[in-house]
Amino acid sequence: MNKYLPEGSRLHTPENIDALHSISAMERAMRSGTILEAKAILCDSNHNLTVQLPCMRGIIPREEGAVGIADGSTKDIALIARAGKPVCFRILRIEVDKNGDPLAILSRRSVQEECWKHYLSHCKPGDILPAVVTHLERFGAFVDIGCGVPSLLPIDAISVSRISHPRDRFHIGQSIRTVVRRTEPGRIHLTHRELLGTWAENAEKFEAGQTVAGIVRSVEPYGIFIELTPNLAGLAEPHENVQAGEHASVYIKAILPEKMKMKLILIDTFSQAESPEPLQYFIRPDQQHINRWQYTPDCASRRIETIFTPDNTI
Repeated sequence: MNKYLPEGSRLHTPENIDALHSISAMERAMRSGTILEAKAILCDSNHNLTVQLPCMRGIIPREEGAVGIADGSTKDIALIARAGKPVCFRILRIEVDKNGDPLAILSRRSVQEECWKHYLSHCKPGDILPAVVTHLERFGAFVDIGCGVPSLLPIDAISVSRISHPRDRFHIGQSIRTVVRRTEPGRIHLTHRELLGTWAENAEKFEAGQTVAGIVRSVEPYGIFIELTPNLAGLAEPHENVQAGEHASVYIKAILPEKMKMKLILIDTFSQAESPEPLQYFIRPDQQHINRWQYTPDCASRRIETIFTPDNTI
């Protein structure tokens, strides 16, 4: 079992709760070097994190807050952003504060270093990693790939169907699966669209003559691109007063695998303020690696594929 999961994964587990319920239990966890989790309730002006523990106060000193804080390669915003969220840590020592109360000194950095050494440094292109979405920017989604270690999922690697912003596909705190695209020292580059199925796998959900729901992703002079699934979009003829982001009812006029085309007729558009639909992954729940992904059907005149081959090592 992978013990280097994204933060929040062990917060409510019986083992974590038992290890934090008393001073004696915490002392045992300290001696064994157990990785624990609790919620950071504030980040002070010196960027030390205060952690909510059942039986005492916990502090993660600034330089113990994350890998790279000490040398400046990680900015302090990485600590500020943890207030109100779960953090993983190891207990360094238990001492007494100025009021005579027990105080646990904790290290998140040491857990992240262990995560890199025993888990992330062994990842290869094509490995499938669990991740949690932590932050969304126009250019991509930042995700936690283990013990709070961040990685960026670029917007063009999220899905085949183009989106204007990662929030069109993800929400903060969402658990997703990702694929290692390439590695370099201290960094893992990710992709995601290879897990969302090929053109044929997505097209099999539909038949010509059906009227189905979609999302308008792009309005062009020559037509309107409407997403039917995250990895499948079709083209409808131009229509007035249609805007990207609107939901749509579309009639499927034709499905053409050799041209990878879905010919659509736009029936209606409407607003719908909802979170993105849950993602469907076209891999086994226990699958940990893929070697190759071919999006295009064999009968198509062009080919879109990803081949995962070893490259740089971490």
